Amino acid sequence: MESMPLLSKIISASLGCLILGLLVAGVVSAQQQPGPPLRLTLEDALRRAQSNSVPYQAAVTDARVAHEDKKQAVAGLLPGVNYNNSAIYTESNGVGSGVKFIANNAVHEYISQGNVHEGLDVAGFAEARRAAAIAAAARARHEIAARGLVVTVVQSYYATAAAQKKLEIAQKAADEGERFLKLTQDLEHGGEVARSDVIKAQLQVNDRQRQLQESTLGLLNARLDLAVLVFPKFNDNFEVDEDLHADVPLPTLTDVEARASHENPDIRAALETLSAASHSVFAARAGYLPSLSLDYFYGIDATHFAVRTAGVSNLGSSAVATLNIPVWNWGATQSKVKQAELQRDQTRRELSLAQRRLLAELKSLYAEAQTAAHELETLQQSAALGAESLRLITLRYKNGESTVLEVVDAQNTAALADAAFQDGAVRYRVALANLQTLTGVYSKP
Repeated sequence: MESMPLLSKIISASLGCLILGLLVAGVVSAQQQPGPPLRLTLEDALRRAQSNSVPYQAAVTDARVAHEDKKQAVAGLLPGVNYNNSAIYTESNGVGSGVKFIANNAVHEYISQGNVHEGLDVAGFAEARRAAAIAAAARARHEIAARGLVVTVVQSYYATAAAQKKLEIAQKAADEGERFLKLTQDLEHGGEVARSDVIKAQLQVNDRQRQLQESTLGLLNARLDLAVLVFPKFNDNFEVDEDLHADVPLPTLTDVEARASHENPDIRAALETLSAASHSVFAARAGYLPSLSLDYFYGIDATHFAVRTAGVSNLGSSAVATLNIPVWNWGATQSKVKQAELQRDQTRRELSLAQRRLLAELKSLYAEAQTAAHELETLQQSAALGAESLRLITLRYKNGESTVLEVVDAQNTAALADAAFQDGAVRYRVALANLQTLTGVYSKP
C-alpha cells in the first residue's frame, strides 16, 4: 500500500515527460513545415533556368571568352609600353675599362629604360578582324542556346500543367466511376438491373483507381523534371501559375519568315564563322608581306646606376625601326594559305546547308504549329462532347434506355478526349516555342 503513492508519482512524472515531449515535437514539426508554395510563372521559370542550366552557362562563358580574345587581339595592334631594368657584369681584359666580350660596353653596365613598341603587321589586323568575327559567332551560339533552353523549359513547364489537369481528369473519372457503381448497386437492389452491371461497374472503378495512381505518378515526375531545370537546389514546393488553355494566336507565316530572315542565330553564326575563315585566309597571305616594328627607348645605359655621373647626365633616348622582309621559309606560308582556304570553303558549304535547313525547318515548324492549333479546336470540342455524351447516356441508363456497356464506353471516351485535349494544348505551346528558335519572339499571353 505504501508503494502506491510512489507508483502514482512515477506515472505522473512519465505522463508529464511524454506530454512535454509531444509539445516539443509539435513545435519542431511546426517549424519544419514548408511555407506556402511558390507561384512559378513561365517568365520566372525561364529566368531561373538560365541561371541554373549548365549547357546554357557554358555557351555564355564561351561568348565571354571570345569577347576577351577580341579585346586582346585589338590591344595587340596598339603601342605597348614596358620599363626594362638590367645589370650586366663582364670580366675585364685588364686594360683600362676594356672587356673580354666585345658585345658588352663596359665592365659594369646598368640599363634602366622605358620602351614604347609598335608592330605594324598586316596579319595582325586580319587576326583582330578574325577574333571579332569569332566573338560575333559565339554570341550567336549563345542566343541559340538561350532559344533552345526556352523550348526545353516551355515543354517541361506546360507538361507539368497538363499533368495537373490530367490528374484532375483522373480524379473526376474515378468519382464518376464511384457514382456509377453506387447507381448500379441501387438499381440491382431494386431489381432493375442484373448483377453483371454491378460487376462491370466495379471493374470500371478499379481501372479508374489505377489510372488515378498513374496520373499522380505522372504529375510527380513532371514536377521533378521541371524542378531540376529551374532550381539550383532541390525544391518541389511550387505551383505552375499559367493558364494552359489561354488564347495564344499563331503569327502569320509572312511575319515568321521576315523575322527568321533577320533574326535567326544559326544563319548569323554561320555567316560570322565564314567571315572569320575569310580573315584567316587574309592573315595567312599576309605572311608574304613585310612587317615593320618601331621601338623608342628613354632612360639610362651607363656604367653607374645613376641619373648623373661626374656631372654628366646619363639620361638619353634612342629609336629603332626594323623592317622584316620574308624571303624563303620552305613553303610554310603557302601551306598556311592553302589550309586557310580549305577551311573557308568548308564554312561556305556549312552556311549553304544552314540556309537550306532554315527554309525547311521554317515550313515544317510552322506547319506543325498550324496543325496543332487546328487540332486543338477539335480536341476542345471533342472533350466537351464527350462530357455531354456521358451525361446523357448516364441519364438514359437510369431510365433503363441504355446498357452498362454504353455507359462504360462513354466514360472511357470522355476521359480519353479530356486527356487528348491537354496533350494538344502542350503540343501547341511547344510548337510556338520551336518557332521562337527561328524568330526570337515567343508568343504568350
